[in-house]
Amino acid sequence: MAALNPAKEGGQEEEITGMVCLESDLKEGEAPVLLLSHVMPLQSLFGEKGSSRFRMREVEVGNHKVLLVRSEGGYSAVGSLCTHYGASLSKGALSGSRVRCPWHGACFNIKTGDIEEYPGLDGLPCHKVKIENSKVFVSINKKDLEKTRRVKEMGCRVAGDSSTVLIIGGGPAALVCAETLRQGSYGGRIIMATKEELPPYDRTKLSKAMNVKADGILLRQLDFYQSCDIEVWLRKEAVSVNTDEKTVTFQDGSVQQYDQLLIATGSRPREVACPGADLDNVALLRTPDDSSRIHQAALGKNVVILGTSFIGMEVASYLSDTASSVSVIGNSAVPYQNTLGTEIGRVARKMLEEKNVKFYMQDGVTELRGENGKVKQVVLKSGKILPADVFVTGIGVQPNSAFLEGSSVALGSTGAVIVDKFMQTNVPGVFAAGDVTSFPLSLRKDKMVNIGHWQLAHAHGRIAALNMLKKRVGINSVPFFWTMLMGKSFRYAGYGEGYTEVIMKGKVEEMKFLAFYIKDDVVVAVASLNFDPSVSQVAEIMASGRTISKAQAKSDDMSWLKLP
Repeated sequence: MAALNPAKEGGQEEEITGMVCLESDLKEGEAPVLLLSHVMPLQSLFGEKGSSRFRMREVEVGNHKVLLVRSEGGYSAVGSLCTHYGASLSKGALSGSRVRCPWHGACFNIKTGDIEEYPGLDGLPCHKVKIENSKVFVSINKKDLEKTRRVKEMGCRVAGDSSTVLIIGGGPAALVCAETLRQGSYGGRIIMATKEELPPYDRTKLSKAMNVKADGILLRQLDFYQSCDIEVWLRKEAVSVNTDEKTVTFQDGSVQQYDQLLIATGSRPREVACPGADLDNVALLRTPDDSSRIHQAALGKNVVILGTSFIGMEVASYLSDTASSVSVIGNSAVPYQNTLGTEIGRVARKMLEEKNVKFYMQDGVTELRGENGKVKQVVLKSGKILPADVFVTGIGVQPNSAFLEGSSVALGSTGAVIVDKFMQTNVPGVFAAGDVTSFPLSLRKDKMVNIGHWQLAHAHGRIAALNMLKKRVGINSVPFFWTMLMGKSFRYAGYGEGYTEVIMKGKVEEMKFLAFYIKDDVVVAVASLNFDPSVSQVAEIMASGRTISKAQAKSDDMSWLKLP
């Protein structure tokens, strides 16, 4: 690389410029998008040759990593790391003017750096690119040298604007809605009222890192809310809504009026219904306090977990290193059977069994027995009796919508708030977002669904805010999910409910595979382990409105997936 060239203005060094590559090193068109060292192991599977020429690559300017992209007739340079968990975007999926993170599916505009799909909150820093004598130069402003993210400019309250947006809930949907309103120059009052003890935090970590400190998982610090005039009311639980008077009544007896309302109360864990369910150390996982209590109570003890879906399996994975024993009870033949299928379920079970986790499948709980008020035994339907010092329930969730009963807001049969593609309820001015909603999924011809994905909650909050601002934008996100077991991430995109066939690529037994879920001869979802960025690539195809046929999924020619 050529020597750095600090540009000076007014006697001060304002920029650092470096020659990062030749024009010929990056090519336009449909080309591999990963670094060669990353993709070589996949060549034998797809039978394709490697290439030393790419549409994007990670380069350095002044020891600062930058993502350089050639797309749509031009060059762009942005921050190289996803602002969610720091994944290298050079290993992601590039489509048109945006790059999708290979880990969790967040998308960034390569020209503006703005975040366009979630999870995460912030955009990427943008840098200057110029071409001279077939050489590519990137310039970075000195003040941006240490920045890996860019917080979009926020407005604040405007004198004379007496309108109020009231947000009930304190999760990602609530936060993104509030931020999007301020980014969109909304000048009224914004109130976020949550029954939580904390402002919005990263709930996904509660089952993956159960000893995490609460203040270490906050999505924003309190001074952020103050800086853009977002009022955060903690320990403030809504108990009723009067849409005629446009008021919300809280448990403490206070009443707040609104002009527009967002319902973003999320969901709550289902409780086990059997004798002994009220014993001490019978736990649900919902808050950081729940996570911490389970972690502490389980140290060197016998733990029994009911549920073999994502929460139950993640808790079992985490506690396998700290508990004396971990037993998992499930009503299906294998974990994840309904969502990920039998083969992946077997792999997941084997991973945990290698850490001495015991499984009791096609079984259930009839009774919890205790001593001195604490759980001591779990009685199974099969008659087996398991020792238990801690019992954790992970058998699904239900929408937090009881406070809406008797209001004019329409609820579905499961209690979910029914919204249209604009996140609008049946009541004008009342919106809903996140796990509490039943919304039309464009991916499945507007089928009404209730999906509790972290990524979707972010997207819902943004769409609700845009429509509060009269932008008239509909939800069009592809569901993206991930789960972590024993330090390995399973990734999933799409909506596989009702799938009739699973087509596997790779080797399941070697824990390196890509699974296509088929319904009506098309791919409706995809899952992977150690096969990045395949799930992000499929998500981009789905987001474009294109379909993937069963024949394509079955074919040995996978060039359509644009994997190297």
